[in-house]
Amino acid sequence: MTTVPGTAGYDRSIQRFIASSQALDFAKVCQAFVDYLPLRPGQVLDAGAGAGQNAAAIAKMGHSVVAVEPMSDFLTAARTTYADLPITWLDDSLPRLEQLGPASAQFDFILVDGVWHHLDESERASAMARFALLLKSGGRCALSLRHGPAGLGTCIYPTDARCTIQQAQACGLACVLRLENQPSIFSHKQDVTWSRLVLLRP
Repeated sequence: MTTVPGTAGYDRSIQRFIASSQALDFAKVCQAFVDYLPLRPGQVLDAGAGAGQNAAAIAKMGHSVVAVEPMSDFLTAARTTYADLPITWLDDSLPRLEQLGPASAQFDFILVDGVWHHLDESERASAMARFALLLKSGGRCALSLRHGPAGLGTCIYPTDARCTIQQAQACGLACVLRLENQPSIFSHKQDVTWSRLVLLRP
């Protein structure tokens, strides 16, 4: 089992998480981000891919996707379920994304969905700097920030849109979308809200 701190708790209900995740509709979950994806086939990074449903949806749009996930059970399920799609699956984690190597300007779009609350402040600073390096000029990074009590994942930290934007600006990224107090797609999670940001590398 992985030792990445942010994955703590997910091993309690692996199959339930995989089933519920792969049943999600990308167009609904990431509705705010769809218009910021590349208009033409591009290079996309899904950082914290979970069971792979977002990476699969983006690949079906014609993009080349690299999906990074540190939980081996989730990664195996993603590879199996979406084996027919052109996705590169990597066993790696934020903030370092070491398997992507030192090359910069690799991606047109980076998706960070439901991951940010598992990183502490120092990890977030490192991850943001990494995103700024990995994005091409004109590339965008979309982040969803979770607010509320822990779910399956028990290693969580408070998130704040304003602070995240400040981190991004310090790395040369500009905020082009900021949505707050977004409800959970799950009706039983009324105590959970989300902020959604899109950051641009000029």
